[in-house]
Amino acid sequence: MTAHGIRMIDVGDKDVTLREAVVSGAVILGEKAFAAVVAGECPKGDVLTAARLAGIQAAKRTWEIIPLCHPLPLDYVDVTLSLRDGRVEIVARVRARARTGVEMEGFAAVSGAALTVYDMTKGIDRAGEITDIRLEEKRGGKSGDYVRGDE
Repeated sequence: MTAHGIRMIDVGDKDVTLREAVVSGAVILGEKAFAAVVAGECPKGDVLTAARLAGIQAAKRTWEIIPLCHPLPLDYVDVTLSLRDGRVEIVARVRARARTGVEMEGFAAVSGAALTVYDMTKGIDRAGEITDIRLEEKRGGKSGDYVRGDE
């Protein structure tokens, strides 16, 4: 342990394996903001496309914003957004062949997408709520697989 109690984990001796994570989250919008997103009439433009790109970019740069994350060469990042019952639902799937998992990249992707939805709709309604960001699945690595609900 370092003198300050934090450290980056040494993954140098771990095997390179296929790692995958699926993370989900949502942004709850007021009626007016949700209708504007559905109609494609937000003042800043296409919310879903901007949020998808922001999520992908956030995954790629996770190591720059989370201090103890390793920079990972990501093989795949997909961020999907869907509209349902006043919510923008977000799912990120991230894959890499690496020595450490990609859960944090998934969390960053969903968070970046959610923040972008909020940013692009706050001019219509500031009551938007980012919620339910959670790990759904994790595959690969020494600790094995995880699927929410199987625990």
